[in-house]
Amino acid sequence: MTAPKSQASVAAFAARLPRLMLRAPILVYRYSFSAFMGRQCRYLPTCSEFAEAAIDRHGAWAGGWMAAGRICRCHPWGGSGFEPVPAELPREGVWYMPWRYARTPEPPGARDT
Repeated sequence: MTAPKSQASVAAFAARLPRLMLRAPILVYRYSFSAFMGRQCRYLPTCSEFAEAAIDRHGAWAGGWMAAGRICRCHPWGGSGFEPVPAELPREGVWYMPWRYARTPEPPGARDT
């Protein structure tokens, strides 16, 4: 026996709810504070774009930790440059050690030496 469509749509919405809740502060920041202060992020994509893409691609838990790590790296003495959202989760990242999702990715060829 299958569930009615209304129950399936409620379940789908409930599964997306954590992602939507994390996107709300990003949009508030983007259209309030960032609009007044100017868009001066040294990373590409910007931190808010990175956070939104990470949450969309990897979910609320892993993507939220990736976004938090990126925001912590974005300070006057931090790095800069092109840092896209990883296509897949880091191998060392597991749900009970979420700080590993937020680690800085190694540049290509760093382990070849």
